Amino acid sequence: MSALPARTLESLWFDFDAREDLLRAVVEERLDATPPPQMDDHLVATYFFAFRTQSLEHAVQEISYHATSGVKNPPPGSLLAACSARPAGVDRFDATGRIGLLHIAFPLKMMLHPDGHLTSTDILHTTSAAIIFDVFENQDARLLRLTLPPKVMATFPGPAYGPFALRERCGYSVDEPVFGTILKPTAGITAADVERLVGQMADHPLLMFIKEDEDLYPDLDYSPVAERTRRAVEAIARVREARGGKGLIFAPHLTAAPHELLDHVHAVLDAGATGVMLSETFAGGAVRMVREATRSLATPPVIYGHNAGIGTRTRAIWREVIDELARLDGIDFRQTAPVKAGAPFLRPYGAEWRASERVLSQPRDGIRPTMIARAGGLDQGNILLNIQDARRRGLTPNILFLAGSAINAVKGPDGQADPRLGLQSLVELLELGQSGALDGVSVEEHLSALRELARRQGCSALLETLRQRYPEPGA
Repeated sequence: MSALPARTLESLWFDFDAREDLLRAVVEERLDATPPPQMDDHLVATYFFAFRTQSLEHAVQEISYHATSGVKNPPPGSLLAACSARPAGVDRFDATGRIGLLHIAFPLKMMLHPDGHLTSTDILHTTSAAIIFDVFENQDARLLRLTLPPKVMATFPGPAYGPFALRERCGYSVDEPVFGTILKPTAGITAADVERLVGQMADHPLLMFIKEDEDLYPDLDYSPVAERTRRAVEAIARVREARGGKGLIFAPHLTAAPHELLDHVHAVLDAGATGVMLSETFAGGAVRMVREATRSLATPPVIYGHNAGIGTRTRAIWREVIDELARLDGIDFRQTAPVKAGAPFLRPYGAEWRASERVLSQPRDGIRPTMIARAGGLDQGNILLNIQDARRRGLTPNILFLAGSAINAVKGPDGQADPRLGLQSLVELLELGQSGALDGVSVEEHLSALRELARRQGCSALLETLRQRYPEPGA
């Protein structure tokens, strides 16, 4: 077939990320100058809208009608009026009045449970309704921020542990880097494979956390999750003494339909699991359900709230909104992305990345922080950059460095995956980092400086790992 016309290609090649960067810069500047209002009896949703014909002010009437009471001009003082949304502020970007920021106050009266609590499902069901994202009139719409009354915020459970309690439970100090890993291969493995893979790594005290991958489903005839868990727990028990008193959390992957999920949770807990992993993007409310179902246990499972597929939502709802609700619902671990040279491997990056790590870490009365899992292209070539960044921003206690293939896809002399070589390369890397020789080296120059330092210090495992992950031209 012939090539498409230039104008068509220009539209198809539109850089969504560049526009998003610009939008974030504009929004953050304007919200810093005029923050959303805080209300006792309403939650306030802040949106960016670009309308085709209607004004920002008129949109509030439409949103109130379709997303709340379904009545226009309800009688003052009536229950209908008390259950209708109302304007809470507008910031017009131009003279048309059709593009800008809109704060809408949604009444707690229409959604609050009798005991005074809300769930993230309740909140998103209303603030992300069809009238926001599904109507043609809304040329662009983004949910940017939620401002909840403190009394509602206090009803959320939050993480059972969070970074500080996790470190204490596993015997790691607040100022030492902690690591985790992901089982590789990620799918097509049996329970015996899981036992073998965990057994190859579990004795190393550098690791505080091991999890399965989101592509390993829980209900497989050749690899049932309860059997995988039982074998992994046994593998960990066999090497407990070698860990020098350090605890190790194992989280099997449990994402499933709601009618199946709790059966999986109970099965892996009976098998000895200390953690569970859920991908809640496609199972709304799953984290809260598991958190509440296990809340009364003497040692509830650590919840890894995997954000696989979050990109399907962040083109409408800003990532930090989703991440904050996940924290409120009770996740203990949440993935962001690593600092690295060159183009990002995955989102978030830039202002979105900073916003997500901020909402996961910032103080919230009665709500523990969520431990950030830096993952996705994290490896020996950038781990020290991430440790330096965490130290500089005062986030060292809050971060788990989660390396998957950088540990257990490194190949030994026989050409087979050798997790022990990957772990030894991390030991050598951390020793180099403690020397301070790489402090102050730019992100762009870090890899070459690291490689040269490793050569001088005779770090054979690290050099081999870097060779495999970052082949030198002509080598």
